[in-house]
Amino acid sequence: MGFFTPWFLAGAVAVGLPIWLHLLKKHKTTPLPFSSLMFFERRIQSSIKHRRLRYLVLLALRMALILLIVLAFAQPYVRQAVTPASRTGEVTVLAIDDSLSMQAGNRLDQAKKMARRMVAGLRLGQRAQVLAFGARVQVMSEVTDDHTPLNAAIDAIESSDARTSFAELARSLRSIAQSIQLPLAVHLYSDMQQTGMPANFNDLRLNAAVRLEPHPLETKEVPNFALENVVAPRRVYDSRKSRVLATIAGFGNAKATRSVSLALNRRVIETKTVEVPENGRATVEFLSLEVPYGNNRGEVRIDSADALAADDVFYFSVERADPRHALFVHEAENSRDLLYFKAAMEASGQSAFELDPATPDQTANLSPGKYAFVVLSDVGAIPAAFEDQLREYVRGGGSVLIALGHMSVARARVPVTEDRIEETRYAGREGERFQTAAWLDRSHPSILKDDRWDDVKFYQAIRVAPGTARVAARLSDQTPLLMDHQVGEGHILVFASTFDNVANDFPLHASFVPFIQQTARYLGRLDEGPPSVLVGSFEELRDSREKGSAVEVVDPKGGRVLSLEEATEAQNIQFTSAGFYEIHRPNRADELVAVNADRHESDLTPAPAETLALWQNTAQGSSEGGAAAAGEQKPLSLWWYVMLVVLALAVSESLLGNQHLSVDKEAA
Repeated sequence: MGFFTPWFLAGAVAVGLPIWLHLLKKHKTTPLPFSSLMFFERRIQSSIKHRRLRYLVLLALRMALILLIVLAFAQPYVRQAVTPASRTGEVTVLAIDDSLSMQAGNRLDQAKKMARRMVAGLRLGQRAQVLAFGARVQVMSEVTDDHTPLNAAIDAIESSDARTSFAELARSLRSIAQSIQLPLAVHLYSDMQQTGMPANFNDLRLNAAVRLEPHPLETKEVPNFALENVVAPRRVYDSRKSRVLATIAGFGNAKATRSVSLALNRRVIETKTVEVPENGRATVEFLSLEVPYGNNRGEVRIDSADALAADDVFYFSVERADPRHALFVHEAENSRDLLYFKAAMEASGQSAFELDPATPDQTANLSPGKYAFVVLSDVGAIPAAFEDQLREYVRGGGSVLIALGHMSVARARVPVTEDRIEETRYAGREGERFQTAAWLDRSHPSILKDDRWDDVKFYQAIRVAPGTARVAARLSDQTPLLMDHQVGEGHILVFASTFDNVANDFPLHASFVPFIQQTARYLGRLDEGPPSVLVGSFEELRDSREKGSAVEVVDPKGGRVLSLEEATEAQNIQFTSAGFYEIHRPNRADELVAVNADRHESDLTPAPAETLALWQNTAQGSSEGGAAAAGEQKPLSLWWYVMLVVLALAVSESLLGNQHLSVDKEAA
């Protein structure tokens, strides 16, 4: 019990007033006229009997009356579970969290057990629906009053590797309420993970037809260790230069030592120990990765011994392959461009391409089809047959990089593309006569978003009419510096300067290496994707050339993901489970994709009760009163009950007081 205005309790001191009236003001002497007092003997009369309390029942009534009046002014209340008023046609929705964090302990089983109890308590004819939610919401049953399909839907819910999204649940509840045009009483069974809350609280908004009742499975933080991230190469060309870096994170943990193991194709290669600080992170580096040729399944594991084992392993895919060959055509008297280009290609230590140099005369006996891409570095005349082969090579999906320099001045057109050469822009190295790259298209694959070319000096550039080509870079005088032609299925990239540190000083700048490496990957169609992706990511299954061909996808459990019809028509696939997916394409090499759960799920800290209360306040029932949610504790004022007792005591005191007064008069 509590009081709304407790300061009025100080008035309880007034309970002494009835005692004072009964004790000190009780004895009164009525003077009587008498002729003479000479015959009376003088005596001292005791006052003790006058100080005795009389009419104790009346005194108790008056004291109780004062105390109750004081209590009424203090406005007492008690907390009581308020049962909401039933709303016409209300549908009970049982939303069960099946995200990764619900695998901790027996959380999911506990949630399903609570949901089954709710189904058992439904009134006759009361309709309900079962939802499962993680990153997205799944409707597990229709709206029905039959308990059998509801219980079957609850039993069918299985834990997933998805991330919790309360915003997605709120959006779905708004949609359901709008579609069925009936009020919803939503019972939410979840661990109420804080990381599942959206950054914008407005995303949790629920309309007036929804009444939310959360059932948190956890109210305090649970310690947990997780393999937060693994940095590993996607492809390996030299095992001695490959490294793996793992990050171990602790959430709500004390300082502890953990064992970390690196495994390849289910075989442990190396194990190390690491000390994880309190609520902190630690890293472990494995200095070698000996992998066989082909696709390999890599794993890093920790021995966390905590409630959530699903985040104790991190998967990554690594492919061992030999470098592919690329043809570099240059003039015999100029080898500087080959030197700089090759050094940039090998700067990473894991070059995916091996350059085969050749002069224009040597190309007559070469077939470009066996190369990943071809570079024409400031060449003069090339054999016409080889140039025709290059055009066919590009139409079939090959790629060519053309650098223009002083040898191109004598030509009226660019090799292969036949673009018109308009003029040569030249500035001497003395003084400040040079051009700079004034604009870059940072969305082009050859240019990184953080590349800076503004300090590169260009002394000579060949001005080419770009035609329909995509211009990816321009000099300060608006001369196109980098142009991308798409011809058939392939690309021709034209660089309007050279790579020899003569027409420019580009090879001396830090931006040269990433430009060459990105361009080589782009032209060689080398997909250097990450070694792993998150659950919920999408993968493209086919391009325009593979339309109609069957693609087979095998999930981590060994089952086929696509039906026969989907295998020939599906354009992409979404990864829904952690583990390894195998993708078999008819015209390309098989692909092994490693998928990991979002590590936001590893932080098991529940959302504060205040946050849940605010969320409930966005869903205060329908217009019929905004009744409290079932089981909510609300204060119930006792003022009226106290005043009724005061009234009864006042009547009793009045009657008893009149009775005693009449007796005293008769005695007098």
